[in-house]
Amino acid sequence: MMPFLTSLQTLPPLAGGLFGLLMGLAAGALHFASLKRVVELYTGGGPIGPTLALHIARFALIVAVLVLLALIGALPLLSGALGILIARALVLRFTKEPA
Repeated sequence: MMPFLTSLQTLPPLAGGLFGLLMGLAAGALHFASLKRVVELYTGGGPIGPTLALHIARFALIVAVLVLLALIGALPLLSGALGILIARALVLRFTKEPA
């Protein structure tokens, strides 16, 4: 196993949970912030290649983060999922356009 992953697996539970939360927040913020651009590309009638590439990259990032956290342990994985949900709420709150 990679030494970096081994050192993450030996973190105390609180530190592992905090690491998972921060990773989830970062990945979730990128994932949901880029959603507006993906929608613009799909509805704008532009080229489909870059649109699909960005769409796939968004999901690949989330999958990679969740797999990494799952390899570390259950608490980091659950904390990462919570971080993604919190990031979603924050992105929605700060990107709302006035009616």
